[in-house]
Amino acid sequence: MQLRALGRSGISVPPIVFGGNVFGWTADRAMSFRLLDACLDHGMVAIDTADVYSTWVAGHAGGESESLIGAWLKSRPGLRDKVLILTKCGMEIPGQGKGLSPDWIARACDASLARLGIETIDLCQAHKDDETVPLADTLGAFARLIEVGKVRAIGSSNYSAARLKAALDLSTAEGLPRFESHQPVYNLMDRGIEADLLPLCLAEQVGVITYSALASGFLTGKYRGEGDLGKSVRGARSVAKHMGPKGDAVLAALDAVAKARGVSPAAVALAWQIARPGITAPIASATGPAQLAELAKAATLALTAGEMAGLDAASA
Repeated sequence: MQLRALGRSGISVPPIVFGGNVFGWTADRAMSFRLLDACLDHGMVAIDTADVYSTWVAGHAGGESESLIGAWLKSRPGLRDKVLILTKCGMEIPGQGKGLSPDWIARACDASLARLGIETIDLCQAHKDDETVPLADTLGAFARLIEVGKVRAIGSSNYSAARLKAALDLSTAEGLPRFESHQPVYNLMDRGIEADLLPLCLAEQVGVITYSALASGFLTGKYRGEGDLGKSVRGARSVAKHMGPKGDAVLAALDAVAKARGVSPAAVALAWQIARPGITAPIASATGPAQLAELAKAATLALTAGEMAGLDAASA
């Protein structure tokens, strides 16, 4: 896969980032290892995770995804330098902490490094804005992590455009590390960032790594009606809201391109994002190697202007 610059960080990522939220959730240890091996086979060398994955699963305490990635790296000597590890902190881990205070950032980073079994996180992201902590304190904490070599670059997630701009301006004014990437929700069913966040990131040369790129699986075409909602653990929770006239139009547009190109609707949906100005890479997850192989096709699927226009119109 042809790599893309991530902001001004000096880090380059493939056009698809693999979402590690499935590790320890819908993918057990054996399947997680198979998926990680397959990622390397397809050139998907950037893995996105978070310390909070997967606290939503009964009996989980957080850190399960990072721990599985760490176990995989330990079992594959020599691979660390071939893989980019992107993780996040700031969401609440019950009984441990939350937010972006300097103390919690430092503790959360050390815990992530221990679970991952690595010395340096390639991209450490603030998972959620914390307005109770001055931006200077948060950025200063990240600066110290960069200074001691625990983090290469930092990013943000789930920030408003106004707060991200304030952080970027402060970084410039105070000589602090800046958020080199931003991670927002973006897909054919939710294009809200095009109003303000995406133009800001373009103007400031901030990389954009999108999550929920397949709208919780809706854009795979797997969910066509209420009877399909039980097909996965995510169905009823996240997919039902996309069903309706707009969803039908988007799926029809995806189906048309997918049929003409001989790929899946999911690959088309990702290819659309990859071709959008300002998008560095969408995050996509898979539950098996075959599904991952299909998603990987998006990296080399160059949509025509007509195909892009049709998808734009259906999703407007």
